[in-house]
Amino acid sequence: MLKKVSFLVFAVVASLLLILTGCGKDKEVVTTGKEEDANGKTLRIVTDANYAPFEFLEGNKVVGFDIDFIKAVAKEAGYEAKVESVGWDPIFVEIESKRADVAVSAITVNDERKQTYDFSVPYFLSTNKILVPEKSDIKSGDELKGNSIAVQTGTTGQEAVEKLLGKNHKDIKKFENNNLAIQELLQGGAAAVVADNTVVEEYVKNNPDQKLKVVEDSQAFNEEFYGLMFPKGSELKADFDKAVNAIYENGKYAEIYKEWFGVEPDLETLKAQQ
Repeated sequence: MLKKVSFLVFAVVASLLLILTGCGKDKEVVTTGKEEDANGKTLRIVTDANYAPFEFLEGNKVVGFDIDFIKAVAKEAGYEAKVESVGWDPIFVEIESKRADVAVSAITVNDERKQTYDFSVPYFLSTNKILVPEKSDIKSGDELKGNSIAVQTGTTGQEAVEKLLGKNHKDIKKFENNNLAIQELLQGGAAAVVADNTVVEEYVKNNPDQKLKVVEDSQAFNEEFYGLMFPKGSELKADFDKAVNAIYENGKYAEIYKEWFGVEPDLETLKAQQ
């Protein structure tokens, strides 16, 4: 059949195929609204889609609690949102350089980060917990000492373990994301993983065949709060603070929270942090 097609038509078709092939190499992007908006209200929002159930890939689509949350908040604030997965470390670079408008990626608000970035009012309560094999003897944070611990680099999980073992301790194994940290545990390269409670709890629930359990130690790990992250001085912060509180009041936040976690959110604790 191809032999009967003129050379000109063949060249045009081949060019189109090359263009389409090139498009397939782009990073995963999920758009919550129009990519271009006549009113200039489309926002570039960055995340790291390696942190289920908050943000993760379902095929080539980014989904999760954070994604549904940012859709609802952006809509309430009157903006269109283009959400792009760029990786954990790049999130901070994109926001600091103002190449992105907002970051949502289970980002804990702390004093160190506040020096460089602005944060919304808190939208999620979390704490670090320990993931270990079911037969493990580790029952507390203190018992992590003397064991190899896997963490995601640049997270509060890493900070929590460093407080227990010491900064840059030889027993702390750092990985680009929690999926790799958990794989290290499953392969016997680490005795435990320390990460946010929702992440490790969901992993255990969804992977019963791997025979893992979660250890809680409220003495070793403090409560943490997630916030939306903005470039320093961003005018968007006020709009999004107002929108977050609006979806607290109109029930949309509770609806999203129950859909992902099956329980009611602790709104009073979140509001008290404001």
